[in-house]
Amino acid sequence: MSTGTTTSSAAGRRAAALAALTEQTIELPSWAFGNSGTRFKVFAQAGVPRDPYEKIADAAQVHRYTGAAPRVSLHIPWDKVEGYAHLAAHAADQGVTIGAINSNLFQDDDYMLGSLTHPDPRVRAKAVAHHRECLDIMRATGSRDLKIWLPDGLNYPGQDDLRARQDRLAEGLAEIYAGLDPEHRIILEYKFFEPAFYATDVPDWGTSLLHCLALGPQAMVVLDTGHHAPGTNIEFIVAQLLRVGRLGAFDFNSRFYADDDLMVGAADPFQLFRIMNEIVAADALRPDSGVNFMLDQCHNIEPKIPAQIRSVMNVQEATAKALLVDREALHAAQQSGDVLGANGALMDAYNTDVRPLLAELRESQGLEPDPMRAYAASGYAETIVAERVGGAQAGWGA
Repeated sequence: MSTGTTTSSAAGRRAAALAALTEQTIELPSWAFGNSGTRFKVFAQAGVPRDPYEKIADAAQVHRYTGAAPRVSLHIPWDKVEGYAHLAAHAADQGVTIGAINSNLFQDDDYMLGSLTHPDPRVRAKAVAHHRECLDIMRATGSRDLKIWLPDGLNYPGQDDLRARQDRLAEGLAEIYAGLDPEHRIILEYKFFEPAFYATDVPDWGTSLLHCLALGPQAMVVLDTGHHAPGTNIEFIVAQLLRVGRLGAFDFNSRFYADDDLMVGAADPFQLFRIMNEIVAADALRPDSGVNFMLDQCHNIEPKIPAQIRSVMNVQEATAKALLVDREALHAAQQSGDVLGANGALMDAYNTDVRPLLAELRESQGLEPDPMRAYAASGYAETIVAERVGGAQAGWGA
């Protein structure tokens, strides 16, 4: 290959990357802006939101400086308000929209032995009713996705019947699914463990996928990057779910040991790149691909808004590197059995410093090239610390 051809090809990939990054969006979790932490301690911070309206205002700051975070997920009942249409209008005034509605089945005493899988039909009916409430909120806010994460599971062998619980789960999900509008989706999350320690009712992507396939085309799998056993090849799961058209969303975060919910890309940025490489290879970065890129993080010791800004930037950087992979060279190396050449094609892209590319992207959108610096200079942090005095700060269970 001539030098001129190489330069031209690289320039073409760069131009295509800028175009794709312009369309990339990342959804923010409302709960990331309140006081959150571990089961041992939540460190309160000055200026954190006191209600869902202030959470949305803070999330809008992330979009203002990154240009890539136009939606905010809500968590019910943490974000319960009197008028959801009014909350959606407030979001629009702030320049963002309401994203996925997350149900909560892990804080009510009735759910100690399960929610949709509980042995008592009264409790199961209560769990279904909660999801119908969430569907009403979706209609009021214009949300498309009902995200379901079930903490249901068992701590001891013999505590309940494993197969019966799956049957109850299937029945409950079918009742919820029947209430969807044509534009709605259920996105079903899974988790390897916690809070159940012997058996979790939706522990892996296969279980989630089986239930989604049984429900119908409006049911998709959510992949939380912290919800796997150590050493799991997450990009393999991404590829499989993309193959069957059932990857509905990501919950991006980082983990060192378990479900740590640290900033995405903090623990293993190369893993995030490998995940985004599968997305780009499958042409699933397109806004109409059906894959919703969301954050699900817990900021205990770091400031909330900068942590979300940095997380969005980390996803953008991993995506940019994936977009710069020389696909022709990669494919040629793969077909010829050039093991090191194929690996080198990926590593060349991963080792590229894409920060100048993203700075150029932001400037083309009328944004400051460095979102972190721009936010710090805005004075917003000092303003909310001064203004949000008194009242109860939002936090776990708020």
